[in-house]
Parts: sequence; structure tokens; C-alpha cells
Amino acid sequence: MAGGKLDSPTDKRGKRFHMKLPKFRRNSNGQSGVSPPAPAVPAADALDSPPEEEPLTFEQNLEQRRLCEAGRQLIDREERLFGEIAETEPLQRHEEEERKLAADRGTLVALVEQTLKRSLSSEEGNAEALTSALKTVCQEEQQDRLWILRTRENPPWRPARWRKLHDSTLRGLVEERMESASMPGEQGQRSSVQQDVCAMGKQLKDDLLQVARGVKGCYPPELDVCNLYARLYHQAFSARLRRITEFVLEGRDCATLLHWVKDHYPRIFQNKELVLEMDYEALGALLPEELYGPLQEQHLINTQGELQTYINQALQEAEQAWKNGDELERRDGNFFSPLAFDVIQFMDGAVRSGEILLRDQGKIQTTVCLLKDFLQSFKKFHEDVMKGGGASSRPVVMANLGSVVQFRDYIIKKRDLFPEDVRENCLSALTSMEQSAHTFLLSPVHKQLKPQYRTLGTSDWLKEQVFEKLLGGLEEHIEDLQGLTESCQQKLMGQLQQEVTVEYVQRLLRGKVKLKDKELQERAARIVTEEGQRLSQLFSRAGSRENWLNNILPQIAEVLRLQNLPSMQMEVTSLGAAFPDLSDKHLSALLKLKTNLSAADRKTVKETFLDNLTETEVDAARPFFSRVQLR
Repeated sequence: MAGGKLDSPTDKRGKRFHMKLPKFRRNSNGQSGVSPPAPAVPAADALDSPPEEEPLTFEQNLEQRRLCEAGRQLIDREERLFGEIAETEPLQRHEEEERKLAADRGTLVALVEQTLKRSLSSEEGNAEALTSALKTVCQEEQQDRLWILRTRENPPWRPARWRKLHDSTLRGLVEERMESASMPGEQGQRSSVQQDVCAMGKQLKDDLLQVARGVKGCYPPELDVCNLYARLYHQAFSARLRRITEFVLEGRDCATLLHWVKDHYPRIFQNKELVLEMDYEALGALLPEELYGPLQEQHLINTQGELQTYINQALQEAEQAWKNGDELERRDGNFFSPLAFDVIQFMDGAVRSGEILLRDQGKIQTTVCLLKDFLQSFKKFHEDVMKGGGASSRPVVMANLGSVVQFRDYIIKKRDLFPEDVRENCLSALTSMEQSAHTFLLSPVHKQLKPQYRTLGTSDWLKEQVFEKLLGGLEEHIEDLQGLTESCQQKLMGQLQQEVTVEYVQRLLRGKVKLKDKELQERAARIVTEEGQRLSQLFSRAGSRENWLNNILPQIAEVLRLQNLPSMQMEVTSLGAAFPDLSDKHLSALLKLKTNLSAADRKTVKETFLDNLTETEVDAARPFFSRVQLR
């Protein structure tokens, strides 16, 4: 064989002669072939056997969507025209046969493409047709490989590269479906960008599920169709998002893109039907960093701007309600302000959005830092309310105390979100607000009870039941201070208990009463003990949980009662251990009440106290004697 032409065979003498080749004819399939010999007369016993089923023609196979069988017929025709039937018996090429074969191949290609484009259709019989089309693709690929191994001239259509045709067809199908994706029903306030992105996301999810549930079964495993479709949809979605980012986006559109990139899109591939079929990590980023980064920055600016607007508006509404004298809402009998709840909701929403979309602790911290300036504004409003006075001020202050607790709980719970200096600044502002509110609410109480305070530690106190008036006044004021949440009530009543106890001890140690003998000292001790118990019971019922205050008056009473010097030394040492802020000055004032105690004995007791005094740190939350002011 030379120059691609078949040479005539030679005889033994080297002379060429011509073989008489069989004649070609067109068979019922439209194929060229060798004319068969004349039919033989059938045997007698063969006449009774059923006739063999006549094979379908190429056109009939196409009509029945038996694309694989039709493709096999075309490959057989190709082999007759361009292949080898026998090493010594080459077939002649026929231009007409070649043109006919090329035309039939074009028809088959069109039907295979059409079938591939209907891959995601749920029409009856579509799965069988798709399976047949894919077998056709595989056998065409096999035929391409066969021709690569041959040394003769290829047919004009080889290599046909039907796998490439398959992939490009699916790519076109995916792009078309993503371009035409739409959301059913009324979309309300959604922007066009939001509608487009959500529609594409829904289309992608629905189609990938269809691939995993149905299309996959039509494909041979080696084609890895699930990951192929995942790549195609990923590329189509990514390209569309890139085009969207070329425009200036509104805040909600920017957020939508980021939510899809970092949240909604990954969750699609976490679906239990997809997670085992598709390699999400291999798909890469939906948007490159050079596009995603600016979106993050824009989202951060938008989020902080909206957050600032919302929290300022919430505070302005609270201020305006106070100025208007609007009656505060009560919940479970307590004064309630929605301010803290609303602000925390806004803040928490911005933080969660940042955690999902930004995933940058530094950027998230810049968002929560807005709370610092807000709390300063809230504190000023709180101060204005207290300065303004009036009937509406006390309920607002009580409601603000509830907000203070909510803000403090949020900051402590989310402490890792706040830079340390910002966290301390916020907590300090809240503590200041709480203390000023307690002063505002309790100052009128002490002012009203001042006449009763004056009788404590006097001779009248020993003779008359002056404590009854003090106790009755406290009960009335405590009743007026109802309307706080449970935690706020506990703190306020604890504060009041401490202040009343400080006032009691302070009046006693000022030494207006002279306990000249054992009888007076025992009587004073009994009165102090009983009144201490009654105060403890009153404040416990009111909600105070400052139980550590209950031991102060009984221990002071014990010092007054004791006559034995060693016992007195032990009790003073115990008192100093229990309350490390007990000073030498306070102890001297207490011992001076016992006017029958000699100066030498007082000195001995104080020396014992000082000798046993340790460098015990005073609990910052429980100072007592340091608040007792002596003249």
C-alpha cells in the first residue's frame, strides 16, 4: 500500500493482474455492501420454522430513539468504507456512500444533542433515550481511539470527539437554564438582583438534585456526571455573579451576594443527597478574592451605617416617649423598656452576619464597638431623666435599670467580641448608670427616714420603741419601689439593706448613748440583736440576697454583751476577720460605748486586734465599715 492507494496483486512472474472484485449494492439499510450469492433452496424441514425478525433499519432505530444501535450501524458502515474486511481484500471507496454516511452521522449527532439537552427533563422514556445516547458517545470515543492506532487515512469526521460534544452541550444546557431561571409567585420587596440570584440558586439546587436522583443512573460511573454537572453549574453561577459585581450594588444586594457565597451556596452541597455525590471543595471559590474582598468592605460599611441608624432611632424613641410623658409598658407588673432588647437584636444580627460573611474578628469588633458610643448617649439620657424629676421619671429609671442588666449580660456573654478596653468602658458606663439609679431611687427613702435614724444610738432608743417607726417607714418605701425585674429588685434591696445597716452602725458608734454598766450593755446587745434580725427578715422578704450583712449587728451586740476580757478579745478578732475594713478608729468607738471598760482594757483589746490583723484584701463588692463615717 503506497500513497494511500491499494496496489493490484501480482502473479508468480511479477506481472500484475486484476482480481475480479464482487459487486456492491445498496442494502435495505441504505448501506453499501457485497452482493450476496443467489439464495439456496431451503430444506423441507426449514419451511416450518418461524421466520427470523428482520433487524431495524437506521431510520427505524432513530425513530425509536435507539441511538446506540443506530450509531453502531454507522460505525459498521464506516468500517466497510474505511476499514479492513480482510488483509488481502480491501474495499473500494464510494463517494456517494461516504456522503450518505456523513449525512446520517449528522442526523445522529443532532438527535444525540437533542437528547442531551433534555437530560433534566422528566418526560416518560427520556431516561432510556439518554442512556442510549450516552452509549453512543462512549462507542464513538472508542472508535476515535481505534483510528488513532491505525496507519491509514482517517475518515473526514475522525476524530469525532463526541465527549467534547457531550460536555459542550451540557454546558450550553446549564447556561441556558441558569439564564432563564425565575422565581415563582410575587417577590414583594426583593430587588431585581435579589430575585435573579435567588432564582439561580434555586435552579442550581433543583437541577443538581435531579442529576443525583435520576440522571446519574443513565451514566457509566467513569463519566462522573454528578461532579461534571456541579462544575458546570458552579461556573455558570460564578460567571453570572461576576457580571453582577460590575455594577454599583445597594446594601441589600451586596449582602445577598455575600450570603450566597458564604452561606446559602455551601449549604446546598451539604444536602444529604448531594454531599456524597459531589466534591464541593474541588469547585473552588464562587467569587475570587479580588471581587469578594471589596464586597466585604462595602457590606461592613453598610452594616455599621444601618446599625448606627437603628440604635440611634431606638434611643430617640425612648427619649421622645419620656418627654411626652407616655405611660411605660408593664410586663409581669414590672416597668419595661424595649430599648435594650431592640439594640441587642440589631447588634446581634450585625454580629451574626459578620461571622458568616466577613469571618474576620477584627472587622466584627469594629461593629460591636459602636455599642460604646451608644451607651454614652444612653447614659446621658438616663441622667437627663433623673435631673428632670417628675412623676414619669421614676418608672423610666426603673425601666432603664432593666436595660442596664440586659446590656451587661450581653457584653459579658459576648466578651470575646469586644476589645478589652471597649468592654471595660461599656461595663463602667453601665455600673455608673446602675449606681446613679440606685441613688436616685433610694435618696428619697433616706431623706424621709432621717428623723428615725437620729434616734438610733441614743438614750431614747434604749427606752422607747423608736425602731418600730423606722421599720414601718422602710416597709412603706419598699412597697413604693415595686416595679423592677427580679434581678434589679434584688440589687436595689441589697443596696438599701447595706445603706440602712451602715446608717444604724454609724449612729450607734457615734457614742451618744453611754452604757455604764453590765445591765445597760446587755440590754443594748439584746436590742441590737433583735433589730438586726428584724431588718434581715424585712429585706429578705423584699428580695435582698445580701446575707453577709446579717452577721454585722449580732457580732457588734456580742462585743457589747461580753464582760470577760479574753472573750471580748476573741470576739473583736473574729469581727475583724469577718470584716477586714474594720479600722482601729471603728473599734475604739465601739469599745467607748462600754464606759465601765478601763482605758487599759481597751488598749489590750485593741492591741490584740492589731496583732491579729492580717493583710486581708477587702472584697470590693462588700465594703462595710469603710462606709461608716465617724465624727
